Amino acid sequence: MNVLDLLQNLMSQVPLLVQPLIVAVAAAIPFVEGELASVLGVWAGLDPFIAAIAAMAGNFASVAVVVVFGARIRTRIVARRARRTEFAVVAKPVIDRAVGPDSSVVEPKTESKGARRFKRFLVRFGVPGASILGPLAIPTQFTSALLASTGVAKGWVLLWQGISIILWTTLTTLIATGVLALVTG
Repeated sequence: MNVLDLLQNLMSQVPLLVQPLIVAVAAAIPFVEGELASVLGVWAGLDPFIAAIAAMAGNFASVAVVVVFGARIRTRIVARRARRTEFAVVAKPVIDRAVGPDSSVVEPKTESKGARRFKRFLVRFGVPGASILGPLAIPTQFTSALLASTGVAKGWVLLWQGISIILWTTLTTLIATGVLALVTG
């Protein structure tokens, strides 16, 4: 028994209305995403259009959760830092500077090296480029988290991640449909 027969047999044991839900849940998993989930759905015998829509919906739902919670976490971190800065400004006359163990002045770091590098990448390609090219390197959930953590507006991240998910899932669904047609003759 080959992989196609196995997938089709497994999918045939599930009610028709549940099949797209399986594809959507698979698409919500990082590294599987809409691209691979739609391919699996097509190869399992699901209509390519339904497989693609289900995969897009599942992938976008997981990205939306990451963006919303990532933006909330960022807001809390920024607020906490602002409170610390206010406290430091009030305490500044008393505590002039931080001194390290070797009696050298320790300047507070504002951003990590990785954050500065990602911001340069973001400036160079923008949110559209980072969103569309991101799946070539890392899952969309990770790209979304990085974009939300840098302070990009939630709506802008969701718009471009949605466009990216549509483009990549459509491309892989078309390729999977073509390969399936060639394999099955």
